[in-house]
Amino acid sequence: MKLRWLMDTHIWIWYAMQNLRLGAAGRELIEHSVHEGGLAVSIMTLWEISLLESKGRIHLGTSAAEWLDNALVLPNLKVLPLELPVILDAHRLPGSFHPDPADRLIVATARYHNLILITEDRKILDYAGQGYLRAHASGDKELLSP
Repeated sequence: MKLRWLMDTHIWIWYAMQNLRLGAAGRELIEHSVHEGGLAVSIMTLWEISLLESKGRIHLGTSAAEWLDNALVLPNLKVLPLELPVILDAHRLPGSFHPDPADRLIVATARYHNLILITEDRKILDYAGQGYLRAHASGDKELLSP
């Protein structure tokens, strides 16, 4: 299956930790993608998880290294590297977007690879509303449309 979806950091954490904040449509999409492929995370997501855990802003129940090792065994999950066009786009995103570097690099990754970003981040969803990014909230039924 062609790569189609990019999970935002919190979506991956919610899925891996079976958090009920992950919408039913998002969970179903991820479960389907685990078997069929088409699902990715940015390398920035791994960095962000490590950073948030080291600062005590998230609690994974284990070290970030162990959590990531376990989460990365998700079948058919692709980790997308930082590439020069992504780095450059992150600093030149069209429209109005907030300055958080991790969010900018995740958004730029989705744009570069022409992926749909699954997120609950209101700032990212608002940016998608400007037409510069394809993104859906995890509860959005459109995630399940072919």
